[in-house]
Amino acid sequence: MKRVLLLLPTTSYRNSDFLAAAAKLGVEIVAAANYCHRLAPAWGFAPIMALHFDRPEQAAETVLREIDSRPDAVLAVDDSGVELAALLSERLGLSANPAHAVRCMRDKLAFRRLLQEGAFACPAFRHLPEGEDPRAALLTFPVVVKARRLSGSRGVVRADNAEALARAVNRVRAIQSLADRDAEALGLVIEDFIPGREYALEGLLERGTLTTLALFDKPDPLDGPYFEETLYVTPSRLPGEVQDQIREVVVRVCRHAGLTDGPVHAEMRINDRGIWLLEIAARSIGGLCGRVLTHVLGMSLEELILRQAVGEPIALARNSGAAGVMMIPIPRRGIFHGLEGLEAARSVPAIAGVTITAEAGQIVAPPPEGASYLGFIFARAARPEEAEDALRSAHRRLRFDIRSEYPAKAATTAART
Repeated sequence: MKRVLLLLPTTSYRNSDFLAAAAKLGVEIVAAANYCHRLAPAWGFAPIMALHFDRPEQAAETVLREIDSRPDAVLAVDDSGVELAALLSERLGLSANPAHAVRCMRDKLAFRRLLQEGAFACPAFRHLPEGEDPRAALLTFPVVVKARRLSGSRGVVRADNAEALARAVNRVRAIQSLADRDAEALGLVIEDFIPGREYALEGLLERGTLTTLALFDKPDPLDGPYFEETLYVTPSRLPGEVQDQIREVVVRVCRHAGLTDGPVHAEMRINDRGIWLLEIAARSIGGLCGRVLTHVLGMSLEELILRQAVGEPIALARNSGAAGVMMIPIPRRGIFHGLEGLEAARSVPAIAGVTITAEAGQIVAPPPEGASYLGFIFARAARPEEAEDALRSAHRRLRFDIRSEYPAKAATTAART
């Protein structure tokens, strides 16, 4: 039986999907997680279940002490564990992406430098060290302020003038300081805003050869000041020639970075000046979005990733038609108390499922602070526009009860108005 060391973040949506795929394939899972190291001993957890994913060197030493034999592969469920997975693969002599390449792709500053050095399309950018006044930089507005190692839209804010820039920098610094223990050493990235529509490519690298699993349209404009993603629809409605160009630039950048194997998730903007990569992550698409590909590929994305990792044959049974997913946006910060309209949303034609991931009593927040969604809506249809319409229609039927964290303050405010 093949064995996979699986890095399972305690807050990931996808743990159960990976475990289900492993059970289906008969793959033995050796679990490693990032539970609190202070509480784990009291819960009876071994040290391998209380790793600091953000301290890869230290975590790797713990894992290598704890495991009794070499696994066939090391995989991270999501972005937080990819550096550790790559480092462990190196230490264990397993075929995988070099740790330095994975580290580069997670760091927005390093990635921009990589693009610039390789003469790829790259916006003007600058590094803003901690404590430095952004007014000292020579900027052409609008710009986007970014935390360096946060994923998704977390810690990303557009600024159109000097006053907005000062606010954005303060806000993103606060977000990064809470989310990344290295915030003070990292600083921020400020780059020119790239106009254009946004797209995403999901692929699988094998010895440097890229198989495109899906190219997604993102139909909603993402112009800021915050950049909450909502809709992903495949197949893309872009002309075939442009799709080929996207694939080619992703391949070239992966090769330049040193990525050779495993899943890649690339996001880009397209305008009349070309294709501009926002990021290439050495992981698969986040959240539950990967479920949209089960119908497209004939197997789950997690099964596909596991098959490649352990050297099992992969035979994709691509199905016709279109599919889409909506990451249900959070309208405002507050405490989630529940929702209405779930069955009505599920009854919309072409809707394949609605999964609510927020739990009653949970504090929810939209980007740039937030790092989660209320849930996910899935659609399957004959054409992309039909899938998109179904997702929007289902979302309109949902009504979320999100209340203030401070009811007394809210009542006082209401009384004054």
